[in-house]
Amino acid sequence: MSSPDADPEPSGRPETDPTISVWKIELTPAAVRQLRKLDGMARRRIVTAIDRLAATPRPAGVKALTGHADLLRIRVGDYRVVYTVRDEQLVVLIIAIAHRLEVRRDL
Repeated sequence: MSSPDADPEPSGRPETDPTISVWKIELTPAAVRQLRKLDGMARRRIVTAIDRLAATPRPAGVKALTGHADLLRIRVGDYRVVYTVRDEQLVVLIIAIAHRLEVRRDL
């Protein structure tokens, strides 16, 4: 019989806590410049969306960018965040942040 202070049996799967980010977020210099140009409200919404990518790099609603096999995009209001996921290094690399009408022009 185990003591009441003993750790519970391991479940065989890692603990998952949605607040812990496993993935590292990196921004290209162009993405940093694009983010700085945005107004405060849009910037906050986009930073929040990018922070969520650290926990779930392929969230619901993510789409592959047409014509670019390795690029994904998420919608944040009228803006799009274009990024790639490097599974081997656990890195999400933000490539571009642009208005929906300009996103293809920036790539």
